[in-house]
Amino acid sequence: MNEKAFSGVLCVNKPQDFTSFDVVAKLRGILRMKRLGHGGTLDPMATGVLPVFVGTATKACDIMPDTTKSYRAGFRLGLTTDTQDITGEVRTTSDKPVSREDILAHLPEFTGTVMQLPPMYSAVQVNGQRLYDLARKGIEVEREAREIEVFSLSLTEYDEESREGVLEIACGKGTYIRTIINDLGETLGCGGIMTSLVRTSSGGFTLDDCFTFEQIQQAHDEDRLEELILPISRVFEKLPAVRLGEAQTRMYRSGVKLDTSRVRDIKEGVAEYAVYGFDGGFIGTARADFENGELRVWKNLT
Repeated sequence: MNEKAFSGVLCVNKPQDFTSFDVVAKLRGILRMKRLGHGGTLDPMATGVLPVFVGTATKACDIMPDTTKSYRAGFRLGLTTDTQDITGEVRTTSDKPVSREDILAHLPEFTGTVMQLPPMYSAVQVNGQRLYDLARKGIEVEREAREIEVFSLSLTEYDEESREGVLEIACGKGTYIRTIINDLGETLGCGGIMTSLVRTSSGGFTLDDCFTFEQIQQAHDEDRLEELILPISRVFEKLPAVRLGEAQTRMYRSGVKLDTSRVRDIKEGVAEYAVYGFDGGFIGTARADFENGELRVWKNLT
């Protein structure tokens, strides 16, 4: 496949038991392309939205904005595990009854700017070692709580007899959903684990934008893959846009700094921009240095 002809975002509905790297490796086999990269790690047990950057769009992998991510998480109260989810070994159990009202009363404690202790089974590094490597050896170490943002947290389903339910969560980068459930269970005095996780949105993409491996394979076989690839500009929709003149477009593509006073739509105090060329096409991102009056290339995506 001609990699230059395909550039953008291919959203995958990640199946369970695949790592994000596994998804990229699978797509390389289907598409016969090397230039692929994912836009954010998703745990193997999770399913749902995983944006994969294709072709020249892979240059944007490391500057993908920290947008809100949304999840639908299944949970079960009355037990804890070493992994905080259904895949782990049971540590404690409890018969304590919990009502829907009990849960609703405590959800505000986990909403807003909150401190969260990263789980041992996570990719967080302590003294140069990933926590999950230590956890697999049976080693538990002290971790520092980190500030996270939980924009919304709602209980959409709950059965008091089984103590199983579903939470819908919108949060910022670095949030561990299973830890929210673990901590909620601790607050309720009975423990809790995550039983399932679906990422419903990430990077401005939703499940409606996603395709299965089977759908991608079929589109490739029928020579209509371009129908599935979304423009890279979608990733930067929330950045203010600047449109360059013809000469400025050539300068930008050559890496030349532009005079901010001569660029339309520059806003005082706003540092990051989505850049469009003279023909209206998206060509990359830029950062403004107001002290020196310069608009600098952040990432040229042409």
